[in-house]
Amino acid sequence: MTLAPWFRLVRFTHSVFALPFALMSAWLAAGGVPQMRTFALIVLCAVAARTAAMGFNRWLDRGLDRANPRTAGRELPRGVLSPGPVMVLVLAASLVFVTAAFALNAPCGWLSLPVLAVLLSYSAMKRVSWLSHAVLGLSLGIAPLGAWLAVRGDFSGDLLLPILLALGVTTWVAGFDLIYSCQDVDFDRAAALYSVPARFGVEAALGGSSALHLLTFLCLVAVAARAELGLAFHLVLGAAALLLVWQHRIVKPGDLTHVDMAFFTLNGWISIGLFLGAALDLGTRGGA
Repeated sequence: MTLAPWFRLVRFTHSVFALPFALMSAWLAAGGVPQMRTFALIVLCAVAARTAAMGFNRWLDRGLDRANPRTAGRELPRGVLSPGPVMVLVLAASLVFVTAAFALNAPCGWLSLPVLAVLLSYSAMKRVSWLSHAVLGLSLGIAPLGAWLAVRGDFSGDLLLPILLALGVTTWVAGFDLIYSCQDVDFDRAAALYSVPARFGVEAALGGSSALHLLTFLCLVAVAARAELGLAFHLVLGAAALLLVWQHRIVKPGDLTHVDMAFFTLNGWISIGLFLGAALDLGTRGGA
């Protein structure tokens, strides 16, 4: 049996959204490169958590995906994968996430349980509230806080740093989810699903996304100032700001053909670049 459908199901490559910010928080908490064991467990937690969340989303939404022309080609609607094995994957990934969190330290372990509940709840939110975008943002925004706790063992040190980073990630993810959800505005209305585009219109959703991404930029500026990051991070931050502006210029209410580039490609560049900039600045200090 080929693994390709499984990789497409959970989009392992999209771990790039939250993982670099988690690693950035770990570097900030350690004042440089964290211990290799901690680094490896943070990566494992991030990948396992996202696998559980995405697998559950695909499992729960399989009926909706079958009815939506945009998503009818996914693995579960086409019958390439069956619901039972997908749920086994969700449970296995959840177990790996919780086990790896406990391996980091007890506070991470116990907090992994409510975090997992938040991650899985996103999939059901669009059935009850148009605030589902905020829940998705929170799901990924938790990652910097978890990474900080993983390195420190408790919430000691300058907590404003991981909080600002978490807020930046939350608004960043919620903002690009607003863009992404514009593709399904007609289907969401027909299926009585909740989303900002379905409730307020595509133009309002794109405007809200721009406002959220402005907050993202301000949070990252505050992180840079608070952590006294240097030239490398500021150069990447400037490039990230330009990419965010470009993202909003290529997606328009009457033209959503570039949503995939805005959602996947540009945001992947932004997250990786910001982590590398921060890591380079912290590395030149000689670590902690």
